[in-house]
Amino acid sequence: EPEDDPIVDFIFIEEVPIYPGCENKKTNLDRKKCMSDKLSKLIRKKFDTSIGDDLGLSGRQTVLTQFTIDTQGNIIDVKTRAPHPELTKEAQRVINKVPKMKPGKQRDKPVKVRYTLPIIFQVQN
Repeated sequence: EPEDDPIVDFIFIEEVPIYPGCENKKTNLDRKKCMSDKLSKLIRKKFDTSIGDDLGLSGRQTVLTQFTIDTQGNIIDVKTRAPHPELTKEAQRVINKVPKMKPGKQRDKPVKVRYTLPIIFQVQN
């Protein structure tokens, strides 16, 4: 038996993790959409896009984030890639604000789920 639990990509998970506020959604598709909407809202609210200005960046910026929702529903293993270290730090700060969820399941067993989330914003200067 391998020590590490397998990690299932969000796209392929049988039962998606349930983001707080999405419990009333019945289908996987609705739960995925609900989670995606809630994450986007959290990012829009918490991500400080003025950092781009402060760093002298301009135009469209993309910060790639990836994290894992563990078998308890916690966010772990946050990875980010950005055009500047300050944006990487800001993305990590915001992803760490994602609330605990009901874990995703594969064959009725809780599994780790990998989620990829690009943060894209426009620097106005």
